[in-house]
Amino acid sequence: MRSSNPVLSGRGFARINPDVLNDRPNNLRDIKNPDTRPSVAPMSIEDVVLKSAMLFGVLALVGAFAWNANNPFLAMVGLFGGLILALVNSFSKKVRPPLVIAYAAAQGLALGSISRIYETAYDGIVTQAIIATGCAFGGVLLAYRSGRIRVTPKFTRVMMGGLIGYLVFTVVTLFTGRPSGGLGLLISVAAVGLASMFIVMDLDQIEKGVAARLPHEESWRMAFGLMVTLVWLYLEILRLISVLRGDE
Repeated sequence: MRSSNPVLSGRGFARINPDVLNDRPNNLRDIKNPDTRPSVAPMSIEDVVLKSAMLFGVLALVGAFAWNANNPFLAMVGLFGGLILALVNSFSKKVRPPLVIAYAAAQGLALGSISRIYETAYDGIVTQAIIATGCAFGGVLLAYRSGRIRVTPKFTRVMMGGLIGYLVFTVVTLFTGRPSGGLGLLISVAAVGLASMFIVMDLDQIEKGVAARLPHEESWRMAFGLMVTLVWLYLEILRLISVLRGDE
């Protein structure tokens, strides 16, 4: 089974045994057992958590700089730089931690600048969006760990269909403008829901990667993929709150 997240598909996961991927591990304790681990320690959940925290720390620091600079040009630099780095990191056969960290810094420039623009228009919106993003992630994580949400082939097809449709919609609205009123609100809610469900798919692939004993450096790829989704979710929540609070 291949990942639905382009970041987590292809390169790193090409080395996974398909038989392992098709079986969700029921007990990850064996993976941590020194007697069952290979001579070179494989990736672990702790590795992914540590790398994710490091990347978000970089994003927060650079974001604070961009917020104080209050220069829209930094948003453009961050967006285009982040896009290029995302493509390089996604399709690179070898995991390159410096480029992953550079992506986090680029996103910091973009999010810091964009957040400042929204905050100027809607006082307190950034705090609301950060809290909402954290709650959404926590809720999805609990639902996934409890087994209430499972990643099945049908679930994957639906999510990928939704993503393609949303990407097409985004491109079209670059020329026509986003809908307002009730339709705009509905689309924003759907976008937040779609981004939230992709977190489930990221978590599933991380767990399968641990079970398949991917190399330790693949934790950078996993952390990168999770950051991509969470940044997307934050931006969609920011937009949704702005719609609820008034016309954009």
